[in-house]
Amino acid sequence: MDHGGHGMMMDLPPFTVARGLEFTGEPFFLVGCLLALALYGWGVARLRRRGDAWPVGRTVGFVIGVLTVALVMCTALNDYGMVLFSVHMVQHMVISMLSPILLLLGAPVTLTLRALPSAGRGRKGPRELLVALLHSRYMRVITHPAFTIPLFIASLYALYFTPLFDFLMGSKVGHIAMMVHFLAVGLVFFWPIMGVDPGPHRPGYVMRMLELFAGMPFHAFFGIALMMASAPMVETYADPPASLQVSALSDQSAAGGIAWAFSEIPSVIVLVALVFQWYVSEQRTARRRDRRADRDGDQELAAYNAYLASLRTREQ
Repeated sequence: MDHGGHGMMMDLPPFTVARGLEFTGEPFFLVGCLLALALYGWGVARLRRRGDAWPVGRTVGFVIGVLTVALVMCTALNDYGMVLFSVHMVQHMVISMLSPILLLLGAPVTLTLRALPSAGRGRKGPRELLVALLHSRYMRVITHPAFTIPLFIASLYALYFTPLFDFLMGSKVGHIAMMVHFLAVGLVFFWPIMGVDPGPHRPGYVMRMLELFAGMPFHAFFGIALMMASAPMVETYADPPASLQVSALSDQSAAGGIAWAFSEIPSVIVLVALVFQWYVSEQRTARRRDRRADRDGDQELAAYNAYLASLRTREQ
């Protein structure tokens, strides 16, 4: 089997960061990234023209998220990732655990709902269809932790430790499909936990933290399994091209180290985002409570003044 084009890439020189970051422009992800940026920019511009504000931080988060996808898929990292397990693991970790977090912090669904015009009473346009999808049973299922956590774990173990991975790596289409899957799984996993956008499954903050930490240890175990293995565990990377000057086992061990270490990075980012969201939510609740107390206090004062006035009227 070709293993994703080994024959075409036998002349790849030894990997360095500079070589890995050379722009190659993989067509599918390049078009996808440009389209995502264009649509998001259109949404922000539409709100601005209407006189509505959109937080700059959200725009920055989304743009950086798209750029991280382009970084691992539209550069030579994508070529090296076809023949080096360690480079592939960098791609996997970024596109499934870093890019989704940044994209979700950009609140693309909220922006879409605010930018799209309403179709009017009794009619269904794109905005109404999106609202219906957000409230659908399908969305409730795919954002529930009973679905997202097993999917997140299976994307590691059921893929890498079965023949499915070698099958997908046997063609560029399979490789692209796998990366799209990683991105989708990351979005579905992190959306109920720390996404800004509205969603059907939105538990309390403590439960969200538990959901986060329920999935992360499995990444660490997966990385340790790769590092401790005494033989190549994935056939695709069992025989790296000689020009790369690496052994299969050292490459696999590096891939395991990346998977193990990377599980900590998104955990910290999500935890910070969650604590911040929790703080903002508590502040908002406190302000509402204060306003209600002021309103109730004003009503009590008015009632007391009315009572005093009635007493004076009686005395007269």
